[in-house]
Amino acid sequence: MSAETSQAAESQGPQGPSYTESGTLTPVLTDIWDAQRSWSMETYRAHGGYRGLARAKTMSPEELVTLVKDSGLRGRGGAGFPTGLKWSFLPPPDGLPRYLVVNADESEPGTCKDIPTILANPHSLIEGVAITSRAIGCDHAFVYLRGEVSHVYRRLLAAVREATESGELDTGFGLDGDQPLRITAHAGAGAYICGEETALLDSLEGRRGHPRLKPPFPAVAGLYARPTVVNNVETIASVPAIVDRGAQWYAAMGTEKSKGHGIFSVSGHVAHPGQYEAPFGITMRELIELSGGIRPGHELKFWVPGGSSTPIFGPEELDVPLDYESVAGAGSMLGTRALQVFDETVSAVRVVTRWTEFYQHESCGKCTPCREGTYWMRQIMLRLEAGRGLPGDVEKLEDIASNIAGRSFCALGDAAATPVLTGIQRFRTEFEAGCTTPAWELFPYAASSIAKAR
Repeated sequence: MSAETSQAAESQGPQGPSYTESGTLTPVLTDIWDAQRSWSMETYRAHGGYRGLARAKTMSPEELVTLVKDSGLRGRGGAGFPTGLKWSFLPPPDGLPRYLVVNADESEPGTCKDIPTILANPHSLIEGVAITSRAIGCDHAFVYLRGEVSHVYRRLLAAVREATESGELDTGFGLDGDQPLRITAHAGAGAYICGEETALLDSLEGRRGHPRLKPPFPAVAGLYARPTVVNNVETIASVPAIVDRGAQWYAAMGTEKSKGHGIFSVSGHVAHPGQYEAPFGITMRELIELSGGIRPGHELKFWVPGGSSTPIFGPEELDVPLDYESVAGAGSMLGTRALQVFDETVSAVRVVTRWTEFYQHESCGKCTPCREGTYWMRQIMLRLEAGRGLPGDVEKLEDIASNIAGRSFCALGDAAATPVLTGIQRFRTEFEAGCTTPAWELFPYAASSIAKAR
């Protein structure tokens, strides 16, 4: 958590943290990140934890769904779909199980908010899981986490154990509202494709993580072919404060269509990279200022608003409000708010090459456009980076990327094509220079390093 967020957390209203004096930061999920043993149930309770669940147990499932709808909470996994509306898509109860699955398979380059949330404040997620389970009539919830982050997995398991032993999950769940809640933390084997909700469900069922054909959607036939809600970590962790403080409290933040607050992960060439929890509608210029500005002696070249899969922005978009509608109107996507900042020392060809290598490696191979297209894009990008590009390579890249976008089985193809297409659009001369000059000669790699020599 940034120093500014810590300072903002000191401003407490009667129901918890409020705006800073300027209204810039809204520490809620990050409020206790700097507290001693912030991950423990004792610390979480001392800061108002599990008040939301206590209130939820006095409300009916229908009231909880309506409350979340009224708050305007939207999915934090990238798509921004209204959360309460998603919950309401479940069919009427039929006496058989229904499930909640939390997507904690955070792995896109630049995206780094959900894993820190589980590490620093896992009980916000556990409480959110409990409230959501009550709202949808579920008595068995799953958290699908990347197996590589073993320390985070252990912390999540400990939080689930604490919540279970405390009695918070003993009753109030299931279709009849009097069942205990079981939370299973599942460690995946590590595949970016499992961040796609249906591939995640296949993996959770013990099969290879491949996206499913939709319809049917998970709300109708999800985990074990039963009605299932799949939500992101930050989405679910945001629910307790909404239930505790009310829909109007949450809806008072943000913009007209993008309500509330979110974690903005600022990384790259800024003085103080970190997590900045702020209302939607804050601008990148404000976030860079909160981050201490571009590193001394340098200036901004380009940035991405939602991780490597979103179209590239430049300095001219610094004042675009960071909400779903404004960013889309400016030609990009807010995504997971993974704001990567690159200064003038960086080769756009080098950056896009690294991203392309990632997507080619992570393609599941189920569909031809993504399987073949990412392979050939990687070959061409590596040639251009090395200064060995062939005549027509840039045009060929555009053609291949255009034949991947919108033609893949899932969104991974679009994610792979986007940085290539927008990179060429904004830095075509750099790509064309790759036919004669290596990227490391045009932009010496040591100049862009942020590691300090010892």
